[in-house]
Amino acid sequence: VSAEQLRRLRNAAFAIAREQIQAQPAQALPLLRWLEQVVKTLDAAADPPAVEAQAYFAPGEDCLRKLRELCLGAKRVIDVCVYTISDDRLCEALVEAHRRGVKIRILSDDHKIHDDGSDVIRLRDRGIDVRLDDTAFHMHHKFALVDGRGLANGSFNWTRSATEKNDENLVVTDDANLVRVFGLQFDKLWQQFD
Repeated sequence: VSAEQLRRLRNAAFAIAREQIQAQPAQALPLLRWLEQVVKTLDAAADPPAVEAQAYFAPGEDCLRKLRELCLGAKRVIDVCVYTISDDRLCEALVEAHRRGVKIRILSDDHKIHDDGSDVIRLRDRGIDVRLDDTAFHMHHKFALVDGRGLANGSFNWTRSATEKNDENLVVTDDANLVRVFGLQFDKLWQQFD
């Protein structure tokens, strides 16, 4: 909403309140309360909440620790779109969230499920919804969405070597636009690999 649109809405609200108070003076107090709520709502729209974002790097435990924290703190849903999952610590965090009733959907690459240490089939066997990219190409994304409000995205592979050896990055944000567009991409891929 633009500043001009907010100004027009605010003016319209005052005009409605003025007209109603003149027509029904006894209703002035409820109308003023209504007007106050309208103004607060418009002010909130004018000042969108600050976006939080944090970067994490590997080698080292920072990326792993943050992903585990996100999984273990999830309340409703986790959508994971990754090339592979072979770090048992992340697998167990997903299983624990699933046990708590969090809906989990995982998209991964079919070429990686038979690698030594792959946890994708294990997750499916635990009742977690898993779909695989069965094309000749790779599902090379590395992102997760938590509760429709948080996004974790970066080069970080969900593997032990990513934590222990590789130079990797992970950015975690609550940017509503990024969460929305990554969510749309996840849903598109989820339908594609049904």
